[in-house]
Amino acid sequence: MASRSVYSGRKRKLVLAFDVGTTFSGISYSVLDPGQVPEIKPVTRFPAHEHISGASKIPTIIYYDRTGKVRAVGAEAMKEGIYELAEDENWTKAEWFKLHLRSKAGAGRNLATDNIPPLPLDKSVIDVFADFLRYLLQCAATYIQDTHANGAALWASFKDEIDFVLSHPNGWEGTQQQDMRRAAVQAKLIPDNASGHARLTFVTEGEASLHFAIQNGLPTGAMKQGDGVVIVDAGGGTIDISSYCRNVKESKETFEEIAAPLCNFHGSVFVSIHARLFLQQFLEDSPFIDDLEHIIRCFDKTTKLRFRNADEPSYVKFGSTRDNDEKYSIRFGQLKLQGSDVALFFEPSINCIVKSVTDQRREAHKTIRHVVLVGGFAASDYLFAKVQAQLAPAGLNVLRPDNHVNKAVSDGAISFYLDHFVRTRVSKLTYGNFCHIPYDPKAPDHKARQHKIFVVNLHDNRSEIDFWLVQNTQVTETKEFRKSYFRESHSKLEFKGASFNVWCYRGTMPDPKWKDIDTNNYTKLCTIEVDLHNLPLDAKSKPNGGGVFYRLDYEIMLLFGLTELKAFVAWKERIVYSQGVEKRSATKIVYDPDITDSSY
Repeated sequence: MASRSVYSGRKRKLVLAFDVGTTFSGISYSVLDPGQVPEIKPVTRFPAHEHISGASKIPTIIYYDRTGKVRAVGAEAMKEGIYELAEDENWTKAEWFKLHLRSKAGAGRNLATDNIPPLPLDKSVIDVFADFLRYLLQCAATYIQDTHANGAALWASFKDEIDFVLSHPNGWEGTQQQDMRRAAVQAKLIPDNASGHARLTFVTEGEASLHFAIQNGLPTGAMKQGDGVVIVDAGGGTIDISSYCRNVKESKETFEEIAAPLCNFHGSVFVSIHARLFLQQFLEDSPFIDDLEHIIRCFDKTTKLRFRNADEPSYVKFGSTRDNDEKYSIRFGQLKLQGSDVALFFEPSINCIVKSVTDQRREAHKTIRHVVLVGGFAASDYLFAKVQAQLAPAGLNVLRPDNHVNKAVSDGAISFYLDHFVRTRVSKLTYGNFCHIPYDPKAPDHKARQHKIFVVNLHDNRSEIDFWLVQNTQVTETKEFRKSYFRESHSKLEFKGASFNVWCYRGTMPDPKWKDIDTNNYTKLCTIEVDLHNLPLDAKSKPNGGGVFYRLDYEIMLLFGLTELKAFVAWKERIVYSQGVEKRSATKIVYDPDITDSSY
């Protein structure tokens, strides 16, 4: 276990981490006291869940009534009799709603998109997400007040200054972070201003899981010798794959990401989807087809969790002793399934993990020797055994931490806030913007595009991508990517603001260059909006007494190495007898709702 420094702040602070999972969600927190070593604590008691000692997660479910009012959330939504009450009063259930936030880039119809339950009528995904965040905050407040000495006074002392950490799948980008921030504001976790936004931090589920694993037993080789390790966060909706190694040259424990992280829609809900598709066909002509929803719920609660052997039958207990149908393998309220059929439900997820780990090993900047499985789906002994059996012959050490793997993300998110082990990350995509370049008649690719020439200041020009950062590049958190810009005008009114687009390439070309090749894989990531009001203008005289014009020189600076893209504008403040001192200020980053828009 890595050591943790004492909290050096002057004021007591609370940090809350919300892990909103596809099927289950959890909360972890830390009370930071000056001069004390912070501890990570889980919330282990929730409404309607009090009878389960040490329960660290609740179902990610919300029931709305016909007016759109929240009626039951989490464990309350699974109470005995709620399902019948919801049917009688025409409530609407929102589940798996997290998947509606997923990136639409490259999205098409598939098993994931075809089987995500729709959102309730007149509710956006931000509305539902905000309602669930609001509920988690209430649960955290109640738990802390009930379990800490002078809990009510403690909560009152920092309830308006809480720092929040929200985790999300590896595949999510700035668009999804922007939506989560909107939900956090709507839920009143933070105010909608700069200081409020600063209290919200994002971390990928893969990186949070690494922090959990560091504190709960990474292999000795990974900790002492710097061996590469793949963290497999197998959750309800996604399987996130991330690879890291410890920087053994540093005296302080720091890690670097060594391969671009992956995110796959093959979490545990897809085992249930495969089971549903199978049983829908198997029971098609059976009178029990009307019980399919109930049968799947029973499969989820018991059969899926207990499955261990493809050579033995599995049973789904869903009814009473009076429920029998020999033709469809139903006796005394139990549906008998062949183990080999249940194994097929798991197969896509197992194959996904094995392939993703193999790909990471091939692409990684360092040698990978270990694989650590965490997340609720990793608790499946069958999944773990099959992954281990397929990867061990390749020389990989596959293991699961002893401590509760299903709370890895929320605990790890707090550790990310406190310990911040990762200082280098790998770019998932190629980033840049489009620019015009002088035409070169000797270059074949220029000649092929001579019909697109246009003239600016007597120079022939063509448009190509100007790279900021190439895919699969290791980037430190402090690495600054700069581009110089200038603006000239007769009027000072032309210097109010500027904006430009950041693009990314999502295809497979090793050297993307021209936008007219593989066009559909270039997507606009965001727009950087720059306030130029306070930047100093240089007044310049035109030749031959032609009057005065103004020029502004500045740089746009992007930081890709953090868990969230940051952008700044930098300029020189001129001082007498000096070359000038650099000043900088933050810019506004605006993500398009539809990141597949290819106009520019």
